[in-house]
Amino acid sequence: MEVESVVGANANSNALLDDDGKARRTGTVWSASAHIITAVIGAGVLSLAWAMAQLGWILGTTSILIFAGVTLYTSNLLADCYRSPHPVTGKRNHTYMEAVKAHLGGRMHMICGLIQYSNLVGIAIGYTITTSISVVTIVKNNCMKKHNGSEADCHFSNNPSIIGIAIAEIFLSQIPNFHKLSWISFLAAIMSFGYAFIGIGLSLTIIIQGKGKSTSLFMGKTGQSSSENIWNMLVALGNIALANSYAQISIDIQDSLKSTPAENKVMKMANSIGIITMSIIFLLSGGAGYAAFGEDTPGSILNTTGNEHVWLVYMGNVFIIIHILGAYQVLIQPFYHIVELLVSQRWPSSNFINKEYFVGIGKIQFSINLFRLIWRTIFVVVASVLAMAMPFFNDMLALLGAIGFWPLAVYFPIQMIIVKRNIRKGTMPWIGLQSLSLVCMIVSIAAACAAIHGLGQALGKYKPFMYKA
Repeated sequence: MEVESVVGANANSNALLDDDGKARRTGTVWSASAHIITAVIGAGVLSLAWAMAQLGWILGTTSILIFAGVTLYTSNLLADCYRSPHPVTGKRNHTYMEAVKAHLGGRMHMICGLIQYSNLVGIAIGYTITTSISVVTIVKNNCMKKHNGSEADCHFSNNPSIIGIAIAEIFLSQIPNFHKLSWISFLAAIMSFGYAFIGIGLSLTIIIQGKGKSTSLFMGKTGQSSSENIWNMLVALGNIALANSYAQISIDIQDSLKSTPAENKVMKMANSIGIITMSIIFLLSGGAGYAAFGEDTPGSILNTTGNEHVWLVYMGNVFIIIHILGAYQVLIQPFYHIVELLVSQRWPSSNFINKEYFVGIGKIQFSINLFRLIWRTIFVVVASVLAMAMPFFNDMLALLGAIGFWPLAVYFPIQMIIVKRNIRKGTMPWIGLQSLSLVCMIVSIAAACAAIHGLGQALGKYKPFMYKA
């Protein structure tokens, strides 16, 4: 093993640098699309069949399409805000906070950062919970197989699986930045297609066998009170919002793209590819799952037990585990980046914070930074401990979706584009944009209230660190 100590990186030629002095970016429309698909076809897609069961066919399908349309429109607005003042030749904004600061000024970027990074931390916790549920599902199905389908002796704590996931994430967290994550995104995107279509196939098999349950064109379960139906509908809208949301990492993805063709044009193409792909899979997954399980649709269609096609459940959950291990790193990178950037600016001469150690083992080469090693490890451990304390799936997803969707995916892109294009107050474009923002804000607040209501009920049922599935 050879270890070489290097402080910083000196470019030998301007050909190796972009216009901001950083190493030349190599991202393409396909790497950006993979990042988007990795982000959106994640934990959220598994809950869409449950969301459809709460909303019914008409409202469920309409909600998925409307959220997809809003996300595509506002994501394209955000793509034009990567550079300022001109969307092609202006100064780069490397983070969402920088884009908000450049366009809106004042303290708005601080509010944006608080919402963005707290949302990303919440998603990391949610992903840890989701992955542990998939591990427990495999173990539980295997146990029931040994006990002739009896579930009585097959209840397992999520804690051991969360510890195992944390160990894996600690290793993966040492990948330094988005530019080094492309291979993980491509692998995770393949896995997401795999488990999404396994879930769809499993549902279709049940339907073809004539075992599908009754469904409804309109809202709710017949055995529940009207108030409970309304709460569940709002939670379902929060789940759909989360499933569509990737604004938290959109600027970071765009910052990985080559400057030719123009980044905003490439990002808009990636947005279209990602969201069209997402919508097709969401409709298939949600629709097939609801048609198969009806009112009894579980929170995640691959987290069922006692299924006669248990090998599909095994395979689907293995794909989920691999996908979310990668998606965790893709989604948390902006949070890692901002913490390390702020610390580096605060102590620019510290070797502990800034020195990179390049390590070679045969043909494999990688870099180690002591601060990155320690602080990212601490973050993964804290997120995992919180996941053990809060193993609540659907309500947690709904709360994360509600908190992040309106401000990050709608409000800030709309306010920035109003400033960038100098849209005058009171004109039809201004009224249209602000009306869209207002409607999305109302939906987000309602979904957040429902999620908090559900979490309150869940906290009354389960003791922290004692949950067994």
